[in-house]
Amino acid sequence: MIIEDVVGFLKKNPPFQFLDEATLRGVAGSLSMEFYPRDTLILKQHGPPSESVWIIKKGAVKVSMRSDDGDEVVMDYKGEGDNFGFLSMIGRDRQKTNVVTVDDTICYILGREKVSNLLESSPAFAEYFMSYLSRYVDRTYSEMHKKSLLYGSAERLLFTTKVGDIATGAVTVDEDLTIKEAAGIMAKNRISSLIILDKRRLPVGIITDRDLREKVVARGRSIEEPVRNIMTISLIRADADDFCFEAVLKMIKYNIHHILVIKEGELHGIMTNHDLMMLQGTSPLSIAHNVDNQQNIYGLVSAAGRINNLLGLLLKEGAKALSVSTIVTEINDRLIRKVLELAERQFGQPPVPYCWVVLGTEGRKEQIFKTDQDNGIIYADPAADDEEVIAKYFAGFTAFVKDCLLQIGYPPCPESYSADNPLWCQPIKTWKTYFTGWINEPAAESVMRSLIFFDMRPVYGKSGLSDELKDHFLLLLRDSTVFLGRMADVIVKNTPPIGILKSFVVEKGGEHKDKIDLKLKGLRPLVDAVRLFALEKGIKETSTIERLRRLRGKSSPIEDRINDLEHIFEYFMQLRIHHRFGMINEGKAPDNFINPNSMSSLEKKTMKEAFHLISGLQVLITEKYKPFIK
Repeated sequence: MIIEDVVGFLKKNPPFQFLDEATLRGVAGSLSMEFYPRDTLILKQHGPPSESVWIIKKGAVKVSMRSDDGDEVVMDYKGEGDNFGFLSMIGRDRQKTNVVTVDDTICYILGREKVSNLLESSPAFAEYFMSYLSRYVDRTYSEMHKKSLLYGSAERLLFTTKVGDIATGAVTVDEDLTIKEAAGIMAKNRISSLIILDKRRLPVGIITDRDLREKVVARGRSIEEPVRNIMTISLIRADADDFCFEAVLKMIKYNIHHILVIKEGELHGIMTNHDLMMLQGTSPLSIAHNVDNQQNIYGLVSAAGRINNLLGLLLKEGAKALSVSTIVTEINDRLIRKVLELAERQFGQPPVPYCWVVLGTEGRKEQIFKTDQDNGIIYADPAADDEEVIAKYFAGFTAFVKDCLLQIGYPPCPESYSADNPLWCQPIKTWKTYFTGWINEPAAESVMRSLIFFDMRPVYGKSGLSDELKDHFLLLLRDSTVFLGRMADVIVKNTPPIGILKSFVVEKGGEHKDKIDLKLKGLRPLVDAVRLFALEKGIKETSTIERLRRLRGKSSPIEDRINDLEHIFEYFMQLRIHHRFGMINEGKAPDNFINPNSMSSLEKKTMKEAFHLISGLQVLITEKYKPFIK
């Protein structure tokens, strides 16, 4: 072997690419090389443990097991750059699988002693073998950022800065202090808030400059009253060790500009929206409040236009996709609520209580860019003589909402899964009839249609209507093996784009030639599989990550894969958001098509492992619902 060639090969493949030059040359010098003709059995099930790790230089192998009844179960195919033999070697246990060449194959062989030395001396090498997919993800993020034009370094970042690092010292006053005296202290110290302490010197409230304007000046209140009469009693707190991102979510959720910072059980200071703006130049909180302050559609259009700038800042800070989608979901929900408020102002109060629900990606809280208008209305069951009035009201109401959302930038749903379609603006009894029919008589169209509705999430109105409907269909699903089987059949037909030898299956022609649709062939089969497992267990949560976390401890067949599935979901989301935002910056219409040839070897390796894990999920689903898989 020529050492330079071996070193060059190893540098392309993890975990060897994480080794320094001297260590890498040492590894190359200790390797042996072996040729195996096609159909050679290298490792035998139930045979002695491996004494080496094999690295495939050329060719491919099949990893399989024989069941007790003699059936072969294929576990994996490994190709160039992959390795095998480690688990058997390190466990010193009998070989669990058969490893057979499927082509003429050349392997480098690394002995037990050298592998053991590397495990002890190289954390990256050990990390690779001791974990599964997660070993790639963090490094893959780094590579993505290095290649991204959005990547930059800032000294104080929303997702890496602790709340305690930017909190300012809180000024405290006694609850018996007069409003006049409190206002003087705020003016003297040029601050916008005071923390109110009780007789025990414990925080019991807060007053802000807004309280002075709205509770004192606007109402002509006496400035000689004690501050406890105008203080806000509900104190929202953040721990000093929380990241600023976590505090931002609380501030958005509770619609506040100030948050108390607690350290080791004691008041440490206060963080304000101004502190956040100083931290990153703008604040998600300021955008959320800007949305809330708008009184017409023109203002909402302007406020919504700031979201893309916010995305750029968050990505520049190195925010992970799930953190970004959480913030964007909060802001988008507020946009929808404001539009519905405008609609109620335009058409008057609705003649019956209703709940506005979002579906699909929005329902799963996984939207990052503006998605189609997938939504519906569930309203309380009306009296018979009210049905015509209600139908007329909601016809105008939903048309108005659709037009407003269109102006904000949400395109209409191509399949008309939206509230302006009378089918999806119905009383709860009709919605229950829909789900009963879909589940009890699962025709192909019904199964496909129901998938988007199982991700239903309430955004505005009487959320109890949505909860009641969800309880209804989850109860029906409990004993509906046939429907779940039909759903399983739909899911396993959308296979990940990975070939028998772990080569990518790409588009063969057209404008997306040599590319992969990451949403259709990566995210969708993963989301669909997780939804199925969640529905089996009666889980109400709609987001993929929440479903995975709720599946822990539920005796699910994917129990031991949940961590890996969380990692690959985050990875796919991260890859997609960087790709789409990059296209927007280049003035192109964003899509989901990614060319594997533009990725580094590590990124490609990560993607292959992710697709392989999804394939494994589909194998589990096929085995469980075999009678229904066509």
